Amino acid sequence: MPAEANEKLMRAAMEGMARGEMKLFGEALADDVVWTFPSGGGVWSGSVRGKENVRKKLLAPLFAQFEGVYTNTATRMTAAGEIVVIECRGKVATRKGDRYDNSYCYVCSFENGKIKELTEYMDTALAERVLAPPGDIFE
Repeated sequence: MPAEANEKLMRAAMEGMARGEMKLFGEALADDVVWTFPSGGGVWSGSVRGKENVRKKLLAPLFAQFEGVYTNTATRMTAAGEIVVIECRGKVATRKGDRYDNSYCYVCSFENGKIKELTEYMDTALAERVLAPPGDIFE
């Protein structure tokens, strides 16, 4: 799939996320996606393999901590070949009353029009401060 098509898919997915709609982003994940947090050994470090594991073990427990609708707005995006890089900003309050307004950089590697690998860079200190630890989900 050309870079333009991958970028178009991610623009649509991120526009949905900016409105609090996660469906298109979820549909963009390959069944065997690998989602990696390369944060250097903290609790938010490692990889989750497979779309179902991402949904059930990563995203469901994460979103259960949020009060209200999580939004994530792209501020910059670029595509080359099978890679789309997105800088974005998430916003939400936690059920404990803390703000979880994090900055991210997603590096998405595509195969056959789906995200095969997603590497997420984020403020792990903020995540560790306001979120419950992700548990034993990472490889």
